[in-house]
Amino acid sequence: MVLDSLSLWQWGDIIRVSLFVVVILLVRFSFTFLIKRVFRHKDGVEKALLSLVNWLTYNGILVFLIIYFSDSKWLFYNLFTIGEVEVTLFLILIAVLIITLASRLSRILNNYILPFFYERHQLDKGLQFTMERIIHYVIMVIAVFVSLTTVGIDLSALTVFAGVLGVGIGFGMQNIASNFISGLILLFERPIKVGDRVIIDEVIGDVVKINMRATVVRTLENEHIIIPNSYFLEEKVVNRSFSDPRLRLTVPIGVAYGTDVHLVKEILLSVAREARSDNPIIINSPEPFVNFTGFGDSSLDFELFIWISNPEEVIRIKSDLNFRIYEQLNKNDVEIPFPQRDLHIKSTFNPIE
Repeated sequence: MVLDSLSLWQWGDIIRVSLFVVVILLVRFSFTFLIKRVFRHKDGVEKALLSLVNWLTYNGILVFLIIYFSDSKWLFYNLFTIGEVEVTLFLILIAVLIITLASRLSRILNNYILPFFYERHQLDKGLQFTMERIIHYVIMVIAVFVSLTTVGIDLSALTVFAGVLGVGIGFGMQNIASNFISGLILLFERPIKVGDRVIIDEVIGDVVKINMRATVVRTLENEHIIIPNSYFLEEKVVNRSFSDPRLRLTVPIGVAYGTDVHLVKEILLSVAREARSDNPIIINSPEPFVNFTGFGDSSLDFELFIWISNPEEVIRIKSDLNFRIYEQLNKNDVEIPFPQRDLHIKSTFNPIE
């Protein structure tokens, strides 16, 4: 009889839980269909509401299970003790619910709501990323504190644990702590920001993400370099986009001795003017300038200076200028020399008479 009652009770639980799950999923389907119909032309609002509905669906099922099995001993079994608080599975689930809600709210805020604010105020990518990280960190820290206090854990009871953690950071986690603090400095002081073009050890790349421990830089070859945050505060880093995105582009040219240097100057300036009229990235001010650098071993050396508004276009514009310069030098019969060496052979052969 006891076994039969237990069997009936277990099957009853399974049926009730299954029915509730089916009802919740049907409600979710209905809300999803309604949101897509009403907000189909408002992409940000639609995604935000769908994300919230998904969270409410799956966490609603979890809350139902907690309430349904609230009389079960296993749910309130003491796992361990912090201070005077007995930590049970129930308390852990409540804390997890609070933290996951905070994480979802942070994601909705950063992905679907704040972009409207960014677009309205025309904020650059770096400032957008900084605001997103700060908001996420603040929300998650608040969520952790709220979850701990909600389940009845006195934060003062964690002082001993914090002390031990501090000693661990001091000895075994120095690099992690240093990089984390450096990441915060990068987000607030912003010597580099997301979207900047930087040069690190003669490698050119774009900053794509600043994480808690490391920064991700994507090179021109689409390779990703993971660089510790502290590197950007301790080493020399060239930031082409720091305060002024304009960049001076230098194109070196060598012509043969005997060439009319004034003709070379006029050819280079005409190439710069033509390229500027065809490409708006080449700016009018400062004006293009030809620098006669000196007398090389086999050539007269010049440099063409032009200014561009987008550092990311350096390679493409420089290649275009080289094509134009080579074409114009050929049209005007200007010789581009190549290094020459004279080889003298001294014979030491003495014929035997």
